[in-house]
Amino acid sequence: MLVKNADELIKSACTPKLAEIRKILIELVNSAIEAGSPSSSIRKWVKLEADKLKVGDYEVNLNEVGKIVAIGGGKAGAAMAITLEQILGDRLTGGIVNIPRGTLSGKTAHKIKFIEAGHPVPTESGVKGTRQMLDLVGGLGPRDLVICLISGGGSALMPLPAEGIELGELQEVTQLLLKSGATIQEFNAVRKHLSAFKGGQLARAAFPARIVTLIISDVIGDRVDTIASGPSCCDLTTYQDAFSVLEKYELMGKIPTSVMVRLRSGVEGVIPETPGSGEECFRKAYYKIIASNTNALEMAVEVGRAHNLNVHVLMTAMQGEARQVGDDLARVMREVSETGRPISIPSLLLSGGETTVTVRGKGRGGRNQELVLSAALGLAGLTNAAIVSFGTDGIDGPTDSAGAIADGCTLSRAKELGLDISSYLDSNDSYHFFKELGDLVMTGPSGTNIMDVVAAIVF
Repeated sequence: MLVKNADELIKSACTPKLAEIRKILIELVNSAIEAGSPSSSIRKWVKLEADKLKVGDYEVNLNEVGKIVAIGGGKAGAAMAITLEQILGDRLTGGIVNIPRGTLSGKTAHKIKFIEAGHPVPTESGVKGTRQMLDLVGGLGPRDLVICLISGGGSALMPLPAEGIELGELQEVTQLLLKSGATIQEFNAVRKHLSAFKGGQLARAAFPARIVTLIISDVIGDRVDTIASGPSCCDLTTYQDAFSVLEKYELMGKIPTSVMVRLRSGVEGVIPETPGSGEECFRKAYYKIIASNTNALEMAVEVGRAHNLNVHVLMTAMQGEARQVGDDLARVMREVSETGRPISIPSLLLSGGETTVTVRGKGRGGRNQELVLSAALGLAGLTNAAIVSFGTDGIDGPTDSAGAIADGCTLSRAKELGLDISSYLDSNDSYHFFKELGDLVMTGPSGTNIMDVVAAIVF
């Protein structure tokens, strides 16, 4: 059971019907997160058979391989590394993996070194670990193999500022982008061009060694060049793209001078671009997505059908402002309740992806909590509907919650407590709103990240 406060969430329901709906939604949260299990995903796709290492349909004859090293980072990094080491045993030479600070307890590997680093804002320990990764792969030859373990959160956990940029300046840019409403693709276009590791620069450093990248995706469309800012993949973005992102979100006058100088130098061709698709270092590279949001949605569908619900997947590429998405979903739920369209009741509506929040207030919250807070307004008075939105990593924004749950009674319960839902929305303070109601979804860090899932049930 991942949801730690399941009993409290069920007791918050104001009717037996809503309690039943909440119980199903909690089961769905647990199943969707478990679908991204790093250990199960590695074992599904990575096999050691005699002297052959098989990754999906890719095969390596280990008799022709010298050293095997594992590097990488992300919220699923520790479990991925431990499982890989269990599979390879003595064939593994060593490795370095950066993992979120505070998650090392109980996680042990014999040959792979774990370094705890900061997320979502990069830290000095992350820089140290990333530099050690480059040192480890820098001396490898054409017979050697690098296995790169990538998962959500890797961009922040594997920082290495480009020449002329200090860590503090990189932290400042990160904070600005986190509050801007930029998409992950836009965010990472900037990060790649302020890094000495991201955007294919790891692959360049490791060449001529062969590189196999195992990926747990937290990005819409599973673009390998975007996940963790694609350290082992060719970069499809440019300095101009990064420059345009900062212009779009009106950050040009706020970023450090060193960052502006680097991006302008890149646009003008004074410094070289990140590695593109034609570079030789990608000739011996292979990539495999071993888990993604699709797996979470598939498990959610199974839960719905097991409870005899009519299941409809609304979106597999959900994005946009969280409060707008929440408002739209509430309208759909009301339409289902009143007309039976686009699917008849009892129904389960599902969406997967990742929304954004443009922070204008001084409150605390995350995109999932803000989505549900917005939806709660539109659900007011419905006695047969509830919605949950959660991050599969168990961490929604800068909070200790995975997300939140709301139903048709949320607004009336809030009024009884003297809570003005509109003011909480205006101040981006969804966390404290749902904390007062006891409707935060608490799982703790899950050790994986396959984006967000929104589930709505209309009985």
